Amino acid sequence: MSKAETSDTHFFNSFSLVLGILIFIAILIFAFARWIGHEQLEEQMTQPIQQSAVQQNIAPLARVAIAGKDNSALAVATTPTSSAPAQDVPKTGKEAFDTVCTSCHTLGLNGAPKIGDHAAWGPRIAQGKAVLYQAAINGLRLMPPRGGTTWPDATIREAVDYMVSLNK
Repeated sequence: MSKAETSDTHFFNSFSLVLGILIFIAILIFAFARWIGHEQLEEQMTQPIQQSAVQQNIAPLARVAIAGKDNSALAVATTPTSSAPAQDVPKTGKEAFDTVCTSCHTLGLNGAPKIGDHAAWGPRIAQGKAVLYQAAINGLRLMPPRGGTTWPDATIREAVDYMVSLNK
């Protein structure tokens, strides 16, 4: 055997040994992680909040009505199924602004005109309150309709009036 062949054989044997050791260590780490994760998963799945969250996540998005079959289970519930209290409607425009509008209009997020920025508010105010009311009620660009609330038109108008008063 030549010196090159013995050198290659030695390298191959050493490389195989190192690779085998690394694979063995990886298998041990995988088995250990699986053992720890299995215990945590069992503990998590016994929590009722976790179980309800999983059921909600895997619930079907839609149901299909089939002709000739009983589709009464597909009827929309007329009463809310949530146990959360109804959304409180603010009494004043300031309360509405402080509750919802301030999150974008204070920092100017998503292109919302900042409170106190007369250059941004001037042209909007010049268009008239009716235009501002429509934009707030129907939504404009990235602002959702009614600022993402279900408040009545009167409350939205009060919030708009309050913001206009801050920017005159």
